[in-house]
Amino acid sequence: MRREWIAAAAFVAVACGGADADDHAAAAPDPNDWDAVVEQARGATVNLHMWGGSTEINAFVDDHYAPRLADEHDITLNRVPLADTADAVATVLSELDAGRTTGGAVDLIWINAENFATMDDADALLRDWAPDLPNAELVDWDDPAIAFDAGRPVNGAESPWGSAQFQFVYDAARHDLDELPASYAELADWIVANPGRFTYPSPPAFHGTRFVKQWFYELSGGPDRWLDGFDEDGYAEVSGELWDLLDELKPYLWREGETYPNDIADLDRLFANGEVDLTFTQLPAGIEAQIDAGVFPETARPYVFDTGGIGDTHYLAIPVNASAPAAAMVVANLVLEPDLQVAKLDPANGWGDGIVIEPDRMGADARDALRAVEASLGDAAVDQGELADAQLPETVGAYTDAIDRDWDRYVRQGQPRG
Repeated sequence: MRREWIAAAAFVAVACGGADADDHAAAAPDPNDWDAVVEQARGATVNLHMWGGSTEINAFVDDHYAPRLADEHDITLNRVPLADTADAVATVLSELDAGRTTGGAVDLIWINAENFATMDDADALLRDWAPDLPNAELVDWDDPAIAFDAGRPVNGAESPWGSAQFQFVYDAARHDLDELPASYAELADWIVANPGRFTYPSPPAFHGTRFVKQWFYELSGGPDRWLDGFDEDGYAEVSGELWDLLDELKPYLWREGETYPNDIADLDRLFANGEVDLTFTQLPAGIEAQIDAGVFPETARPYVFDTGGIGDTHYLAIPVNASAPAAAMVVANLVLEPDLQVAKLDPANGWGDGIVIEPDRMGADARDALRAVEASLGDAAVDQGELADAQLPETVGAYTDAIDRDWDRYVRQGQPRG
């Protein structure tokens, strides 16, 4: 229901607020005059709206970005935690619908995929600023993984922050890796053979949607046919097979599929408590930070299916009605600093998120630090070469919306399909 409301709000914003949004965007700070941007940003507060479900990520933002912004730029970073990024999208679109084209509540959003598509369609984001940030020269904008967000050109409306890739997590104290499924076909058999030992977050929770989408990929023979436009007939055929399969497996899930975890934090707790045998992670550098924080047992290990795992880039974007767009640009530029990109990758700092700048464009000290972090990744991380070989692209956003909608209808609610 939430996504349907957002789509409606997006239409209204385009119809009623598009001209005002364009006028405001034209008056946005110019990152080509960086000294002026920095001066305009001084003393500002940036309201960064971001998913708040990870204590470790929240702490990294508070401990690494906020002090630097305060000390170097006199900027206050106000992290606004969200249960769902769609909440921030809805806030911006409702403000634009009400004619609030300046002074908005959201200055910066952690965003990608369907949420970006919704705002892009509504002309609700500043455009053509990200490639002109000073640190944008460290980014390979010709890389499709950067230049396209779920098949949609970013058009300078998003600045990359990090990268992620879907992996499974198991406990080596309970299972040998060769006992576990290495594909979704094997997973279906494993679920039946191990009743009550598996579940997944309910879509539209991010990890739940991605888990279901990868199953959709495997049933269709791979992602290629889902990367350019929406194939309604093809989607109906493959998704119908998927809903039937997931419905058949419900009695073998945790609590017999009567309920699902709300998000990845809930699933992680079930895993840590020994109630289920698998959970998920998106962290390219592995789960050492979660082990150190006590979220996972010391014997937890990540792995990828033989059929691969979806990887993508996540970004920062500035709404057209942001109160502090100049300061938001300073934040987006800061997170691309080589030392902070390396620190974000290092699980010892609590995150383990992938970098989005090119190592050969870093200085020597940063490259040495990067090599040291990569060399330090042990059993709590998948081999970086293996992870790269297993990476699958993300679909266009329309499939995400359809999967979220139809999973709720046909799996959670058990509605009959026509």
